[in-house]
Amino acid sequence: MSNRYLIHTDRVSIRHVCGDDYEEITALTHDSAELHHPWIPRRDSTREAFDGFLDRIARPTHEGLLICLRQTGAIVGGVNINNIVRGSMQSGMLGYVAYASTTGRGYMTEGLRLVMQFAFTDLGLHRLEANIQPENTASLKLVKRLGFRREGYSPGFQYINGTWQDHERWAFSADTIPAPPHQATGR
Repeated sequence: MSNRYLIHTDRVSIRHVCGDDYEEITALTHDSAELHHPWIPRRDSTREAFDGFLDRIARPTHEGLLICLRQTGAIVGGVNINNIVRGSMQSGMLGYVAYASTTGRGYMTEGLRLVMQFAFTDLGLHRLEANIQPENTASLKLVKRLGFRREGYSPGFQYINGTWQDHERWAFSADTIPAPPHQATGR
């Protein structure tokens, strides 16, 4: 496992996903199936599928990050920045998942603030967009806490578990980022 944390607070750290994370992520995903349904598409949990995911996040258009407890290194959430567009846009699409064993403790809010800081500083992005199903109230509350603003509604936006699901479109721009919480870099 990679212990190279990118940024951390007193409670959580963020780091890149690595091959050694397969078993822990697979177990967490299995244990969180009820929490994730119906918001997240069912995925193949084989080692080959995980290796394919690692190949995808190795591309310059994707980032795969984990939110971990700082003291133990245990994974509490996963975050992807997908479809990164450079040039005049400097934007990416944010996807994230919490795990059932650690929900309700503020780890995702804290960790996503670190991810936002990483995206706007280290990656040089200007904008992050999150697309959320209107009935996913927990996820909507999370982006509101983080300061995202609702920009629109996208009918039939994503194919999830056999149907095209509508999504609300939420975004945050670097020029609206508040002062960062107390943290230290891991470098």
